[in-house]
Amino acid sequence: MADLDIHEPGDLTEAFSLLSETDGAARPMGGGTALMLMMKAQLFKPSALVSLAKVDPRFHGVELSADGGTFSIGAMTTFAELEHNKDLCDRLPVIAQTMVTLANPRVRNVATIGGNLAHADPHLDLPPVWASLDAEVSVIGPQGERRFPVIDLFAGYYETTLQPGELIMRLHAPVQDGWRRRYVKVTTRSAHDWPAIGIAIGVKMNGAQCEDLRLILSAATDRPTRLVEAETVLRGQTITDDLLAAAGKTAASEVHIETDSRGATDYKAHLLSVHLKRALHDLCE
Repeated sequence: MADLDIHEPGDLTEAFSLLSETDGAARPMGGGTALMLMMKAQLFKPSALVSLAKVDPRFHGVELSADGGTFSIGAMTTFAELEHNKDLCDRLPVIAQTMVTLANPRVRNVATIGGNLAHADPHLDLPPVWASLDAEVSVIGPQGERRFPVIDLFAGYYETTLQPGELIMRLHAPVQDGWRRRYVKVTTRSAHDWPAIGIAIGVKMNGAQCEDLRLILSAATDRPTRLVEAETVLRGQTITDDLLAAAGKTAASEVHIETDSRGATDYKAHLLSVHLKRALHDLCE
C-alpha cells in the first residue's frame, strides 16, 4: 500500500473539511476491516483516512427508546457490542443468530455497523437483516441530516445513495412484537464464508394465516432486494406446503440472480426456492 495520512478529527466540522479538501481522495473510516482489504487489493487508493471515532457522540451507543419500540444504534458501534447487548438480543434475537456465522471474533471486535452498511458489498450478512426489520438510517453531511429506509441506501455493487460528504450516523431498528425472524445463510464452503445466497425473513402470523411478512434476498443480487412478488403470494393466506412451494418459485423468478464463484444463476435460483420454503415452513408452524 502507498503512504497515506491518517486523521482523527475531534468534531464533524473538522471531519467534513478533511474529507472535502482532498477532492475525493480521502476516505472516512470506521473499523477499517473492509477498507483495508480493498486497499490491499488496490481497489481503493486514498491519500488519507479520516477516523470517525471522535467526531460526535451520536455516532456511538445502543439506545432503546422510552416506549421500548425502537433501538437506535450509533454507526461506530462494533459487531461485538451488538452481539453482547442483552436488550438487543432479547428483543431482536435474529441479530444474535446472524452473528454466529458472521466473520470471526477478531473482525466482530473491530468492524462497525456504519462501515458495514457504507461498504455495500451484497454478500454481507447484516444489511438484509436490517432491511427485513424495516430499519432506517440517519445520515449527516455538510448540508444537514436526513433519514430513510436502510434498503434505499444500496444502489448496486459497492455503491450507495449517500451524497458527497455524507456519513452514516445512526441506525434505527424497530422492535416489532409478534414477528418471527430468521436469517438463512447458504454457503458452498465453511459456515463463515461469503454466502452463495442470504435470505432475511420476517413473518407475522395470525393462527395459520400469514398476516404480514418481509423477504429480503442478498448475495445472489447486486444489493439487498425485497422479494415483493413472493410476499404477495403469501400475505393474507393460510400457509400450506403448496403455497410455500409457489412462493419459492416466484421468488426465484422475480429477481435477476448473478453468477459468480459461489454458483451459477440456475443453481442459486434453486437454492433460493428450496431454502425459502424450508425457512418459511419452520417459521410459520
